Amino acid sequence: MTENSQQQNPAPTSELPTQYAPAEVEGELYERWVERGYFAADAASDKPPFTVVIPPPNVTGSLHLGHAFEHTLIDALTRRKRMQGFETLWQPGMDHAGIATQNVVERELGKEGRSRHDLGREAFVERVWQWKDESGGQISGQMRRLGDGVDWSRERFTMDEGLSRSVQTIFKRLFDDELIYRAERIINWCPRCLTAISDIEVEYQDDDGELVSIRYGEGEDSLVVATTRAETMLGDTAVAVHPDDERYRHLVGRTVALPLTDRRVPVVADTHVDPEFGTGAVKVTPAHDPNDFEIGQRHDLPFVTVMDEHAVITVPGPFQGLDRLEARSAIVAALRAEGRIVAEKRPYVHSVGHCSRCRTTIEPRLSLQWWVKVETLAKAAGDAVRDGRVDIHPREMEKRYFDWVDNLHDWTISRQLWWGHRIPVWYGPNGEVVCVGPDEQPPTGEGWHQDTDVLDTWFSSGLWPFSTLGWPERTDSLAKFYPNSVLVTGYDILFFWVARMMMFGLYAMDGTPPFRTIVLHGMVRDQFGKKMSKSFGNAVNPLDWMDKYGSDALRFTLARGANPGVDVPIGEDWVQGSRNFANKIWNATRFALMNGATVEGELPSAEEMSATDRWILSRLNATVAEVDALYDDYQFAKLSDALFHFAWDEVFDWYVELSKTTFMGGGEAAKVSGRVLGEVLDVTLRMLHPIVPFVTETLWTTLTGGESLVIADWPKDSGFRDTAAEREIGTVQRLITEVRRFRADQGLQPGQRVPARLGLDGSPLAPHEAAIRQLLRLQPEGDGFAATATLPVSGVEVALDLSGTIDIAAERKRLTKDLGAAEKEKAQATAKLGNEAFLAKAPDQVVDKIRGRLTKADEDIARIQAQLDALPAA
Repeated sequence: MTENSQQQNPAPTSELPTQYAPAEVEGELYERWVERGYFAADAASDKPPFTVVIPPPNVTGSLHLGHAFEHTLIDALTRRKRMQGFETLWQPGMDHAGIATQNVVERELGKEGRSRHDLGREAFVERVWQWKDESGGQISGQMRRLGDGVDWSRERFTMDEGLSRSVQTIFKRLFDDELIYRAERIINWCPRCLTAISDIEVEYQDDDGELVSIRYGEGEDSLVVATTRAETMLGDTAVAVHPDDERYRHLVGRTVALPLTDRRVPVVADTHVDPEFGTGAVKVTPAHDPNDFEIGQRHDLPFVTVMDEHAVITVPGPFQGLDRLEARSAIVAALRAEGRIVAEKRPYVHSVGHCSRCRTTIEPRLSLQWWVKVETLAKAAGDAVRDGRVDIHPREMEKRYFDWVDNLHDWTISRQLWWGHRIPVWYGPNGEVVCVGPDEQPPTGEGWHQDTDVLDTWFSSGLWPFSTLGWPERTDSLAKFYPNSVLVTGYDILFFWVARMMMFGLYAMDGTPPFRTIVLHGMVRDQFGKKMSKSFGNAVNPLDWMDKYGSDALRFTLARGANPGVDVPIGEDWVQGSRNFANKIWNATRFALMNGATVEGELPSAEEMSATDRWILSRLNATVAEVDALYDDYQFAKLSDALFHFAWDEVFDWYVELSKTTFMGGGEAAKVSGRVLGEVLDVTLRMLHPIVPFVTETLWTTLTGGESLVIADWPKDSGFRDTAAEREIGTVQRLITEVRRFRADQGLQPGQRVPARLGLDGSPLAPHEAAIRQLLRLQPEGDGFAATATLPVSGVEVALDLSGTIDIAAERKRLTKDLGAAEKEKAQATAKLGNEAFLAKAPDQVVDKIRGRLTKADEDIARIQAQLDALPAA
């Protein structure tokens, strides 16, 4: 099973301290891995590639629990694949985060009493680069703390020279293919960030507002419209009704007076209007509402903009210069004074869009912007999943993906910022428009100027799987490592990032998708399932937990909660429990080393091993097979749980304990078990390494003398199984567990020794008598032995002399109560099974279950009665 090419003589036990201190190990160990080049990916290697990109964190960011969670899962995958012999690339890097980074630097300038306009564009961009070099990217150091096995020699930044070339190249290609265009459309505008943002950067929440019903026109020719945004009525250019609505058919084609203005607006018929909603008449403001924009286009209506970029009213008159919210109150008051308000409802709870960056209420606004025509790109992204070129895991997330790509609107990619990839388009003095590629010279001369906008951050990060490998050049790295093997990311950016990468990857790389598998995970929440937030007071800095419990403890906790596509609750006590697990591994390995555990030489033959040895090796191989299958299905929680229970329960709590008498006895049997224990620990540490790399590396190198687990071989299932040994040890476990339960029921202390007779003559459990007695603290019978309690367990009669150790009367009372409960259970099951009407209607599985209850009740009655009979007279 073990294929360790680096194996040397085991290091002396003295090198392993009595306690594990993560802080003394982790930092030095990680830097050693990096210095030795273990994480470096070689494009010239003949090994099969395994590629994963890090979802590039913002340059403004720091490590939060969501990062730690995602990075743990990716690191576990890549470490295992490296051990399996793949040429593994985990690509690191950061995103320039246009809006967020510009906001950070502008706040710094504000403290100096200046704005970016005081500096000018060129000087401001230089200031941002300076901030990036001095303060940005602290997350890189935090990734080292976590143990991320990334290839630091390949670290990229979305604004570096190579990636900027990729951005300009694909913009030019899309432009030439008429998939990028410039048009005046309704966009989401943030009056705080002063830029357009895409649909997916708008977060909707229920806000308290007001719904006012306003009468337009007079008498029988009037209509009532309802709105939550009264300030936009200044930009109304029509009232729309449904063409089949009899109430308003006489008004279609006529005009009505627009209150508070000297304008009249037409009444138009449009099927978009729902005649059943409200009054069946709606105001139409084409420059400030996406639906109204469509109506305006269909009916050739004027587009009247009533606000500037700060959401301040620009229409001449009494409301000019008011903020939109101030104008709303003032306009409603003016309408009320004129008797135009028919009804008012406040508070009126409705869904309102907010900027995901600064939480400002979004203003739909007519604006000239650059757009990506997504119809063909989105179809290709959907087809790649439908035809099986790309798998989404878990499968149920496919619907969310298709709902998005199948209904994708054209994507506005221009941002009114200074920090970012500037749009490579020049305008000439006579209306010329020239898009410039990376190897082309921009036009010069009087009147020529470049577009002032920059590209949406998601435009450049959408190129990440191939731009980081040198595209558009056909580099060795691109040939070796594209497409990515798997993408691991949160379902929350399925639309932000994943769909963009799919569209761009398929377009730029001749129909080859950017990854073969998309693994979507959930969000990290607190132990009560509540979203973590500073405002809620439940946000956690993962560095605090790593400082307190070690990085392995945090990683194991996160992995153990990672069920596909499901949010992950986490609390500090769970991290503490994982720390205890790391300590358990440490202490068990120290015990093993002190008792002759070794990896030297071949494994003994099955004939030389005890049943206990054969059992643990059988369970070891079964666990290897189980963990492999779970890794391949991205079931991180299940594989972590399988490793936890195998290591803690089967290896440490059972095998080590059952083998102690063997080790104490010495001789050939102890040598055999020492080699078996060495093998089990070797393989177990290998399996645990991808999730808990630090403690396993320290223990494994001490146990084996090998160079590093990072480059060791991943264990393989040898196929060894011994079902007979598994049955035999299973019986031993049941016997020990039942007697331990009995001892606890009697109030006996765990270390208290009790005389006992074990009926093992002729039993296959006879070879285990010494171990059973040791684990159960059972002394030999001795002179004067008198059985006061007898337990029949798994065909073995265990007679105990509890005289002087238990309260006989209390024990008889307890057993009598248990006997009564068992007899009641038997009576209920017997009655149901004797009811012909019930048997005729009940499903077979229900009847089988009741029969099982009856069998168990009979067994319980026999066991309890035997225990009562064995008690001495009171």
